[in-house]
Amino acid sequence: MITFKDYSGRSIRLTENRWEHILTRAEMAEQKEKIRETLLIPDRIKKSKHDPHVLLYYKWYEQTPVAKKYLLVVVKIENGEGFILTSFFTDKVKAGDTLWER
Repeated sequence: MITFKDYSGRSIRLTENRWEHILTRAEMAEQKEKIRETLLIPDRIKKSKHDPHVLLYYKWYEQTPVAKKYLLVVVKIENGEGFILTSFFTDKVKAGDTLWER
């Protein structure tokens, strides 16, 4: 298990099981540093429309294994701490309430 900090100083855990899930997308290999950076210095954080305890952290990257994209890190918050559900590159930001924007 790895623990990251987000922009607010909150602990965000990444378990081995979730990392294996993330790696089902080949382009996510070697992307732990970008995940850390997205949590620490996001461009935008949105609240999930489906689960009020899930936050969507986005950061734009000009260079990724799959061209210019946002990295999305999906985090579930429980008892003041978070754990990563998944992470992947995406073309657009999902609809929903923006909680924070840089």
